[in-house]
Amino acid sequence: MNQEKLSHYFETLNEGVDIEDFRTIYDDAVVFKDPFNEVKGIRAVYEVFEHMYQTLDKPRFIIKEYIDKQNVAYVKWDFTFAFKGEKNENRFEGVSRLQINNQGKIISHVDFWDAAEHIYEKMPVVGSVLRLIKRKISRS
Repeated sequence: MNQEKLSHYFETLNEGVDIEDFRTIYDDAVVFKDPFNEVKGIRAVYEVFEHMYQTLDKPRFIIKEYIDKQNVAYVKWDFTFAFKGEKNENRFEGVSRLQINNQGKIISHVDFWDAAEHIYEKMPVVGSVLRLIKRKISRS
């Protein structure tokens, strides 16, 4: 899979995309992991993204960097979204490690991003506790 195809796919991903579209880049036996999910199989991966569109407004990815070697690609991205019912747009960056099979399809997709900073710290009670802990262990 090349950078152009992958970048175009994720940057144009939208709630109208069906599972057959997922089959153009994902293998049926794909494994997906992020801070909230760990699933196996294309149907389960599709449902993770489907859930994202049900719970967030205007989620989108912007690909910033793409590095590949043999059958592994690292993709740095920005993710923007708004929580349902809120107007403020949120943005954070993350990195995906993608393992590609000989047919050019993703067989492993692991996302790395800081859920504590980008989600939990924005919650009223939990956020206060996490920010307090962060200040206590911070060097400054």
